[in-house]
Amino acid sequence: MSVPESSATGRGAAASGRPVRADARRNRDRILSVARDAFASTTEAVPLDAIAREAGVGIGTLYRHFPTREALVEALYAAELDEVVSSAPALLAELPPEAALRAWMDRYAAFFEIKRGMSATLRAGWASGSIATPATRERITAAIAVILTSGVQAGSLRADVAPEDVTMMLLGVFLSTTASDSPERAGQLLDLVVDALRPSASRKG
Repeated sequence: MSVPESSATGRGAAASGRPVRADARRNRDRILSVARDAFASTTEAVPLDAIAREAGVGIGTLYRHFPTREALVEALYAAELDEVVSSAPALLAELPPEAALRAWMDRYAAFFEIKRGMSATLRAGWASGSIATPATRERITAAIAVILTSGVQAGSLRADVAPEDVTMMLLGVFLSTTASDSPERAGQLLDLVVDALRPSASRKG
């Protein structure tokens, strides 16, 4: 997983203006990649020493990059949100708007699963102020707007649907499906959302 430098929590060397060595950057990226997989696979608390071990670094190295669990969760959340938002124009550059929207929904779904695994730490951090409150919904809605605008121009997506309404529909899908549901179930619901966003004459019969 590529982690934008802008997603750093402000506690490391990059935030202080000091150059980050290549090996330190690789360690940081590897820790975040392992943490991403760990949080996506369970809603239970993930031991930091297990993340360090899987990443092939010592626990001291993990703490140098992320002094607390909150720091790790904040950095991972910021990096994942950045990737979800930036993937909208990237997908539009490769796919027709309708297909880009469906592919983007899968990326957003993956982000939501990771968020579930971090939810307890995020809620506590946001409440205490130890984790900055991100403008998640606003940024997600802006990414949806980019794809919808392209689809309207291409004639493949409806012009009478507000991006905020699509955000609400997607949240409904994600909140109503859990890890116990099959991925196919969530996929079917996302297909229905895309179908609802097609102009009536082009909807699948």
